[in-house]
Amino acid sequence: MSAGKTSAALRYTTLRLAIFVGCLVFVGGLVQLGVLPKGLGDSNFVWVVLLALVLSAPLSFVLLRKQRDAMSEQIVGKVDRAKSRLEANRTQEDGAAR
Repeated sequence: MSAGKTSAALRYTTLRLAIFVGCLVFVGGLVQLGVLPKGLGDSNFVWVVLLALVLSAPLSFVLLRKQRDAMSEQIVGKVDRAKSRLEANRTQEDGAAR
């Protein structure tokens, strides 16, 4: 991986966090405007966070498909390279033991 290319996992995580923060602001605004009910007692913040999580999860699943696939390909590539190195090391050790 080149130094200029950002990690697919970092990009996916950043975008997922941005979608959550956007949902948090959106839900918080709706609660403040009275469109959505406030939580019971002091639970308003927890209520807003839970609603934002419930809203952001399916949005992330749909909107970040391309980024999730890129992250998966990057991880599979790293795992395959690690397996190849491990197998090469085993082969060298077997050859040296004989």
